[in-house]
Amino acid sequence: MAGAAKISVKVIDVVEVNELVKRFKFERTDGGLMPTFSGGAHTVVEMNDQGTRRLNPYSLMSSPTDRSAYTISVRRDDEGRGGSLYLHNHVKPGMEMTISNPVNLFSLDLRARKHIFFAGGIGITPFLSQIKQLSAANNGHFELHYAVRTASLGSYADELLEHFPNNVDVYHDDKDQQIPLDKLLEGQPLGTHIYVCGPKGMINWILSGARKAGWPEQALHYEEFLAPEPGKAFDVELAVTGKTIHVKEQQSLLEAIEAAGVDAPYLCRGGACGMCETQVIRSEGDFIHNDHWLTDEEHASGEKIMPCVSRFDGKSLVLDR
Repeated sequence: MAGAAKISVKVIDVVEVNELVKRFKFERTDGGLMPTFSGGAHTVVEMNDQGTRRLNPYSLMSSPTDRSAYTISVRRDDEGRGGSLYLHNHVKPGMEMTISNPVNLFSLDLRARKHIFFAGGIGITPFLSQIKQLSAANNGHFELHYAVRTASLGSYADELLEHFPNNVDVYHDDKDQQIPLDKLLEGQPLGTHIYVCGPKGMINWILSGARKAGWPEQALHYEEFLAPEPGKAFDVELAVTGKTIHVKEQQSLLEAIEAAGVDAPYLCRGGACGMCETQVIRSEGDFIHNDHWLTDEEHASGEKIMPCVSRFDGKSLVLDR
C-alpha cells in the first residue's frame, strides 16, 4: 500500500471488554519486535471482508515501552460500513492479518508543563498509551476527564481509577454528570496543553470552550477519525493512469482507486492527516466534503478532494491520480 509500511501479524488474544468493545492483541508472525511508537499513535488494520478490502485506523492502547505486541480496542458499530463488525464477528486468536506501521497524528507535546485529557467513549484508547508513556518516563503531570454513557460501557474506567485515583475523573451520562469544562479551564498552569478524543460534538464543545477562554491554538490537540459516509455511486476518471473507475454506494473514493490497482498515499484514512489530498482537474457536479483537513475556502474552490472520506455527485469528475 502507498501508506505506512505493512506488518504481518498474528492475533494472539481477543477479549470482550464490555457489550460493545473488544480488545485485540497482535504479535509479528516472524517473531520480531514491533516498530517503536509514541503515545497517541494509530495503526491501520487490513481486513478481507468476503472479498471487500477494508482498511480501518485504530489507536494503539498498549505501552510504547513494550514492543512485543500491539493492542487495540474496537467499538462495534452496527450501523457502520462493516469494519468493526468484521473484527467483532470474525477475528479470532491464531488468525494472521496485516496492519500498518504506526503513525502518530496525536502525539504528546512534551514541552507542556501539564496535560489535560478529555475522552468520550472509545476515544479513551489513545490516552491509554499516552498515560503509559508519561508514567514510564516518570514526568507525567496529567489529568483525565472521561465521559461514558454508563458505568458498564466505561471501557477501562475502573482500571484507570484504580491506578491513578488522583488524576482521573469519570462522568456518567445516565446520571446526568457532565465534565465541568469552564471550571477546569480556569487557573491551569501556564504551559498546560489540552487533548480531546471522542464524538464530534464533544470535540467541538471542548475546543470552542478553550478558545473562548483564551487558550492558545498551539496548546489544543484533538483526534477524530471520520468513517467514510455512504452515498450515491459515481464514476471518476483518473487522468494520470488513464483509468475510469466506478465508486460504489458503500465504497470510499480511496477504496475504489485502490481496487483499480492505483496506489494512492494515505496515513489515517479518516480525513485528518492530509496525506491523500488530491487535485481536481475537471468537474461537473457537487462535491460532498466530509474531511476536516481542507479549509472552507478549499472546499468551495472545487480544486481539491480528500478521497478517503469525501464523495461526488454529478456528471463528470477527473482527478490528478
